Amino acid sequence: MSPPIIPSRIPLSDDLGLGIKDSPARGVNKDGTFNVRRLGLPRFRSYELYHHLITMGGFRFMALILLGYLLTNVLFAAIYLGVGMENFVRPSGNGLLDRTLDAFFFSAQTLTTVGYGHISPKSHLASAVAALESLLGLLSFAFATGLLYGRFSRPHAQIRFSQKGLVAPYKDITGFMFRFVNRRSNQLIEAEATVSLSLHDADTNTRRFMNLPLERSKISLFPTNWTVVHPIDETSPLYNLHDTDLRMAQAEFIVLVKAFDDTFSQTICQRTSYTADEILWGVRFKPMSTFGKDGRMEVDVDLLDAVEALTG
Repeated sequence: MSPPIIPSRIPLSDDLGLGIKDSPARGVNKDGTFNVRRLGLPRFRSYELYHHLITMGGFRFMALILLGYLLTNVLFAAIYLGVGMENFVRPSGNGLLDRTLDAFFFSAQTLTTVGYGHISPKSHLASAVAALESLLGLLSFAFATGLLYGRFSRPHAQIRFSQKGLVAPYKDITGFMFRFVNRRSNQLIEAEATVSLSLHDADTNTRRFMNLPLERSKISLFPTNWTVVHPIDETSPLYNLHDTDLRMAQAEFIVLVKAFDDTFSQTICQRTSYTADEILWGVRFKPMSTFGKDGRMEVDVDLLDAVEALTG
């Protein structure tokens, strides 16, 4: 069977940003990240430091903060031991362990500006090092506080997409569809969806892109779930194409969803994609919404991926 030909009536767009070079790998991963590897960049990039600290996992971030705290105290404890613990007023003994612990805990008290007072410098050199550490402590804790605020104040899109897309009955024809729901309890408004279809062009051995017109590309309110539908009529690039055709054309449906988060007063975005292997035929989505006894609408998020066979 020859590969499907991209319909000439469909306007093509090669400026999606993923390039037209053909690749067997998908352009956008399921989690929304781009399937692109950048080469030639330096291993350490100072301009990426803030981005990594803001976006890394919570456990790694707290472990990094703790590690930095411990290493700083170990460094200054070594400096205090080099200055000499005889330059400090302290109640402990003169053994190596006593002097090391006193140096470490004096560093911790100075770094955090706690200053319990049972250890204190009595020479100018020791006081100068303690003053330097106090300044470093103020700056480092201000930096850590800013990072914590940045992490908590950064809006995170928690939109969950159905794992599979469907080609299912839509009105008197069929349609390509998928659905998604907001996993947070916040309110999203002015939600907007765009879907682009990527196909392998056998004539030029390149990848071509086209925007799919949707039944509804924007909704003002998004309190429940949204099933996005591309009607497959005579003007659709999917018209008369079947499962085998999409697989041979290495079809990929690239999805972008934008919405306004009224909690953070910012626009959030989330991406995903569906390959031909992730498209189900001959089924439809089960309803997610019902009405409770009090008349309020209830949405069961666990049914997001639930499908049922067509009847009749």
